[in-house]
Formats: sequence, C-alpha cells, structure tokens
Amino acid sequence: MTTPELHRPLAAERVGPDGLDVTVHASETECAALAKRMQLPAVHALECSFRLTRDAADSIAVAGYLHAQVVQTCVVTAEDFETTVEEPFALRFVPAGQETDDPDPESVDEIPFTNGLLDLGEAAAEQLGLALDPYPRMPGAELPAAAAGEQPHPFAALGGKKPR
Repeated sequence: MTTPELHRPLAAERVGPDGLDVTVHASETECAALAKRMQLPAVHALECSFRLTRDAADSIAVAGYLHAQVVQTCVVTAEDFETTVEEPFALRFVPAGQETDDPDPESVDEIPFTNGLLDLGEAAAEQLGLALDPYPRMPGAELPAAAAGEQPHPFAALGGKKPR
C-alpha cells in the first residue's frame, strides 16, 4: 500500500470522551500531488477541520468543514478558472471489516481504519474529490442554445404562414 498524497495519521485513542478538534493544512507539494490525483490544473490551498467524537466502542464520528482553492477547467469554454470549494461534511471512521452494507446514498460515509490509526489527510482528500463540481462552469459561461437542448420546434417554420 502506498502512502497517500496527503497523509495525516492520528491514533484513534487520542479521541477522548470530550472529543478532539484537528485541522489539516496541505503543503504546496501535497496540493500539487492532489491536483494530479484529482485531474485538476491546480490546487492552491486545502484546509480541513475535523471534530472527532466517540460514536460507539470502536467507531469515531466526524463533523467537518472543507475549504479549498482550486483551478478547474470550464466544461463550456475549456478555460481554466479559480474557484473556492467549501463544504461541511459528516463521516464515520470504523475499524476495517466493520463497515455497514447500507446502500443508502444519504447515509454517513464510513472510512475504515487499521492498527488504531485514522488518516485525516486521506479523509480530507476524499472530501475534496466528493465536493468538486463534476461539470464546472466558470462564472458567466453559457451553453449555446443547441447544446443546452433547446431544439427549435419542428413546425416553427410554419408559424408565420396562414392557411389558404
């Protein structure tokens, strides 16, 4: 197994009964590696705040907030543009092998951990991937009418004609 681009291991035992607050900041090198992984022109900054609390005997609930400055490519103009990605999120760290099989897309995401170590960096990277717009448009970019699915009505040419 290779080390992820953004690796911030944390011992699960550090999360006590009062919880634990942790913030992850990506370095310039880590941002460049994340940009490559996410197939983005650039990631200028990434910061992710985590509020960890014991959920059950072995699992840890997380309420977090992601803030990133990225460059995306507009799907309309093919031009690169800078944008801010901000997203609150919730997830749960669970021991590997104890993940649920819940197919509900609205359920809280689970991230397995092994050897008592949570990887907050990888969790932040995954949240960035989930928060990115899959069809990014730069501000003001408009699809042409034909591409937007606005087809002329087949009888539109007859609109000005009068019956004989």
